[in-house]
Amino acid sequence: MESFRITSAGPRVRPLSGTVHVGGAKNSALKLMAAALLAPGTSVIHNVPDILDVEVMGRLLEQLGCRVEISHPDVDPTQASTSGVARIEVPEELAWEAPYELVRRLRASIAVLGPLVARCRRASVALPGGDAIGSRGLDMHMRGLRELGAVVRVEHGQVVAEVPGGLTGSQLWLDFPSVGATENLLMAAVLADGTSVLDNAAREPEIVDLCHLLTEMGARIDGIGSSTLTIEGVDRLTPVEHATVPDRIVAGTWAFAAAIAGGTVHVEGGMAHHLDLVLDKLGDAGAEIAIADGGFSVTAESRLRSFDVVTLPFPGFPTDLQPFAMALASVSEGTAMITENVFESRFMFAQELARLGADLHTDGHHAVVRGVPMLSGAPVVAHDIRAGAALVLAGLAGQGVTTVAESHHIDRGYPAFAEVLAGLGADVVREVS
Repeated sequence: MESFRITSAGPRVRPLSGTVHVGGAKNSALKLMAAALLAPGTSVIHNVPDILDVEVMGRLLEQLGCRVEISHPDVDPTQASTSGVARIEVPEELAWEAPYELVRRLRASIAVLGPLVARCRRASVALPGGDAIGSRGLDMHMRGLRELGAVVRVEHGQVVAEVPGGLTGSQLWLDFPSVGATENLLMAAVLADGTSVLDNAAREPEIVDLCHLLTEMGARIDGIGSSTLTIEGVDRLTPVEHATVPDRIVAGTWAFAAAIAGGTVHVEGGMAHHLDLVLDKLGDAGAEIAIADGGFSVTAESRLRSFDVVTLPFPGFPTDLQPFAMALASVSEGTAMITENVFESRFMFAQELARLGADLHTDGHHAVVRGVPMLSGAPVVAHDIRAGAALVLAGLAGQGVTTVAESHHIDRGYPAFAEVLAGLGADVVREVS
């Protein structure tokens, strides 16, 4: 079992300094790989992050009959991006069952449901696992597929979908702009007969990236980037080469690293316009934000002021950056109100942050955080990708030694996280027990 060991004398005692390189977005690359199932032939996805989740998705696609080759450059992660290339050879005849052994490890694996229904006219996908941050039910996925003409049920832990008469375009409405439901319904509708209109669709940059891949394959999609997508179904798609959009959550993580630990971090490859609200809040709190072609930098020379956070779908404050905002609030001046509107269990992180000495109280989907000058090192546990990374950064604002157990979660979302932090000057090492 791996853990990260962080040794610190407190915030700004050993400020961070240097450049980090942001590669392709995890939350996009996994869905682009799933979308490759829609087009027989070889698709090539560039700028794929060097993380465990990409390997798991590759193995899942192989289980469905594809040949997958994932390669990453042999470079120092502190000096250059480790993002690589995924070559996916998709056969004319796909298997249509996604096994529990792989699906339980990766929430994003549910993204194969839409492509399999569209290509095979049937699918059996295990109910997914992934991070322990909430239920994230599949009701909207299943209802939308039914409206497109599929018969969908859950049996023996599998989502089973069959299309007796072929998919037919329909008017689709999401109760909430769910990223996963938007992706699955979009990928099913591109091969349906007729026109579908998907209202209240998610607008995240990763959705836009998926739409661009699909249109390059030959799909007809109007309204890209808006909450209403109009999809005119086509008979067949063709494989393409496509580069994954940079990871805004990783970029935001490094912005918070500078804010929490102090110092200056240059985020090369980060797209500032994907983080407008986040960077504005950090700037208002007292950090210095400098935006340039190809990235941005964040400097925090003194203790920042607290700010409130309300998580919302894009372009609101990302739920994936909420743990970092809470960690920053714990050592900022004043009191912050953190409101989580997306995942009901994300405040599990607060219990671990309190072990480091944070003064906070949670009530439902609200948390009140009163900043203290310094946290205190302690053993904590990573329950998910973002919580784990946020606990490592919180350890940089503590006095003493912090160990973050179950660090494999962090490796699912961040290439060489400990090594990159060490390259910025932090005392962070991997330990194996």
